[in-house]
Amino acid sequence: MRIETALKEAMATDGAIGVAVVDGESGMSLGTLGGGMDLDLEVAAAGNTEVVRAKARTLKALGMDDSVEDILITLGAQYHLIRLAGRSDGSLFIYLALDRSRSNLALARHSLKRIANSLEV
Repeated sequence: MRIETALKEAMATDGAIGVAVVDGESGMSLGTLGGGMDLDLEVAAAGNTEVVRAKARTLKALGMDDSVEDILITLGAQYHLIRLAGRSDGSLFIYLALDRSRSNLALARHSLKRIANSLEV
């Protein structure tokens, strides 16, 4: 699926606030939808790139022969999901911010996994 389609499908998730497809090597978004004044998706893309890199470094330092599938960050009012797409090296990921009071975390994770697995860049 194309980036534009992936963004629209992710935003159809209950409680979605904003979504970005991110180049994990540069930290730049390849596409965004939603967000707004309360959520700068460009800043979130860059910041979450550091989160993905830090987790990869930690796994390596621990000598774990495994890879990250997704990362969940819970805030008081929001969930932030990071789902690696394509290769598990973090070079491409989808970032989805959700309103915690209007979302179902299990369904959102399932939907984001499906979207990430079918994303073509």
